[in-house]
Amino acid sequence: MITTAKRLDTIEEYYFSSKLREVRQLAAEGKPIINMGIGSPDLLPSQAVVDAVSLAMSDPNAHQYQSYQGLPELREGIANFYKKNYNVALIPAVEILPLMGSKEGIMHISLAFLNEGDHVLIPNPGYPTYTSVTNLVGAIPVFYNLTEHTNWEPDFEALEKLDLSKVKIMWIGYPHMPTGARGSLELFSKLVAFAKKHHILLVNDNPYSFVLNDNPISLLQVDGAKDVALELNSLSKTFNMAGWRVGMVLGNATCIDAVLKVKSNMDSGMFFGIQKGAIEALKSETSWFEEMNVIYKKRRVLTEQLAEKLGCKVYKEGVGLFVWAKLPKGITSAEKFIDEILHEKSIFITPGTIFGSNGEGYVRFALCVKEEKIDEAISRCT
Repeated sequence: MITTAKRLDTIEEYYFSSKLREVRQLAAEGKPIINMGIGSPDLLPSQAVVDAVSLAMSDPNAHQYQSYQGLPELREGIANFYKKNYNVALIPAVEILPLMGSKEGIMHISLAFLNEGDHVLIPNPGYPTYTSVTNLVGAIPVFYNLTEHTNWEPDFEALEKLDLSKVKIMWIGYPHMPTGARGSLELFSKLVAFAKKHHILLVNDNPYSFVLNDNPISLLQVDGAKDVALELNSLSKTFNMAGWRVGMVLGNATCIDAVLKVKSNMDSGMFFGIQKGAIEALKSETSWFEEMNVIYKKRRVLTEQLAEKLGCKVYKEGVGLFVWAKLPKGITSAEKFIDEILHEKSIFITPGTIFGSNGEGYVRFALCVKEEKIDEAISRCT
């Protein structure tokens, strides 16, 4: 018997990896499952993006190994995108590193900066990968509370009471996943000041800022943010390219170089055609986001109706790709609630508990389902 590494004792299989097996099995048995659990956009990339990939296939460089730093035109495209949409100036050669999805950036950043026993500030609730990657590299998660009472923003008085002497990284993400809290430049300014005071690398995970959000912002807009901060971003939700795996990390040049040392030992560059498609996507006009959000707004209205039919109270201030809602009064277990909905109504939604203990009492609906399917879900709950 070959034993596994001890690091696997610190994590479990990703929730959606295991739960979707159950959902797929129910579907295979003939259950008419409506999957509102996972944030995988069902909308398509623009035709111009698809055409760019197709055209790239005939380029003589398309099938060779690519640069670990991505095509210069891609880094330039990312820089132009950030300047146009966030008014953030970036130096393409040293402050931008394309990634195969922003999720890999969480691992790369952690490997680049964390030693065994270092502490990491992780939002509760928050993206589960922050915790699993922290555990995998032998660091120690230190959870900071986000609650509805504080509009899902950090309590800085509570943060200052923590032992911060061993903290190396602080993960944040606004618009927040799973709640959809917007964040603000005022909040980002406080976070940058906090990171500087305590010599912490601040990392903002920012893949949702163009979905149902009329004021996209970046942590890097804050004066002095590049001294202590990195930002992850992605084309997955913004341009409906989740399966393409195109992300980026941006910010402090020295930190970017450290991440590159890790990345260059873990892959052999992003496929040429996908990079060409990404370059085209980054040129998109404002009308792209407006047209996409017309669809998402209709879906959100219907999804809120569904949540209310189930007796849930919706967090109305949320933006992004999800609807966050409080369980009906008297129901205490989010996982039991969603299992009942799955097996009785054939509707799959996500329990808030997978995002941390402060997610207990909440559920999350993804807006990646067509209107007619949401209407059908509503009719099942009438």
